[in-house]
Amino acid sequence: MRFRRLDLNLLVALDVLLEERSVSRAAHRLHLSQSATSGALARLRAYFNDEIMVMVGRTMTPTPLAQGMMEPVREILVRVRNAIEARPAFDPATAQRPFRIAASDYVTEVVLSHAIRRLRHDAPDIRFDISATSDDMGNRLNCGDLDLIISPEAYLAPEQPREILFKETHSCVVWMGNGDIPEPLTFERYLEMTHVTVMMGGRRSGAFEQWFLNRFGAVRKIAAVAPDFSSVASIIVGTDLITTMHTRLARLYAQYMPLRILPVPIEFPPLVETMQWHSQLEHDAGILWLRNFLKECVSAEEL
Repeated sequence: MRFRRLDLNLLVALDVLLEERSVSRAAHRLHLSQSATSGALARLRAYFNDEIMVMVGRTMTPTPLAQGMMEPVREILVRVRNAIEARPAFDPATAQRPFRIAASDYVTEVVLSHAIRRLRHDAPDIRFDISATSDDMGNRLNCGDLDLIISPEAYLAPEQPREILFKETHSCVVWMGNGDIPEPLTFERYLEMTHVTVMMGGRRSGAFEQWFLNRFGAVRKIAAVAPDFSSVASIIVGTDLITTMHTRLARLYAQYMPLRILPVPIEFPPLVETMQWHSQLEHDAGILWLRNFLKECVSAEEL
């Protein structure tokens, strides 16, 4: 389809090219050959009489014209996608719809796994496409690659709507065979011990360690940095290490691993997991159902 002699398919290519800033990466996302993607860029250049992307060193950089088109083009594509997928009513029992959700392994374990079990009975043709949380998930939400993010507030897109899903406390976890730990665990002993921590995206681990330093004027001794909490639980078994994790997740792992759960000996900030969606999906019947469904799952599990 053409609008004022512009092939509208080129807007999709333009959006991906401006985000990836690489013809080869854009070709991979567009499921096109590199030559076809280069051809699309050439047609965009001809239509707009502008270079669109120029090489600066070894990096492709948008021209001022292309930079100015980035947000309007993205908003147009998000609106088109939402118009195509939107339905006046949503019946989960008969709907065949994928929901693309970014969530940590913690949220997947304690919320989404229960939700999926309920889906098998109540909405068997609903699919959850779950991806790990990342530093770019706000951009992915903005460009329509995600339907929902579940994450602490600090990692959400600032301009999009959100709603608290649940709050969680923290606990310390050690190997059951580690007998060299007093009860109750004191702050002094907590500092003496060597810790395993988690890094999910470049900012998260550093942010917690900086908070700990600012709050207590001390630095924890770190033996290992794991990519997720399930790895942490496996690492501490058979060692004298300690980790601090979400209480619900600790209880879950302690059901099938030799772990001992202890109260955190410090005033630890609660974890607040928040749902976020694109403003264009504010009244989408499927997204409204998904948000309410996840809140029901949380209530059923008494999180």
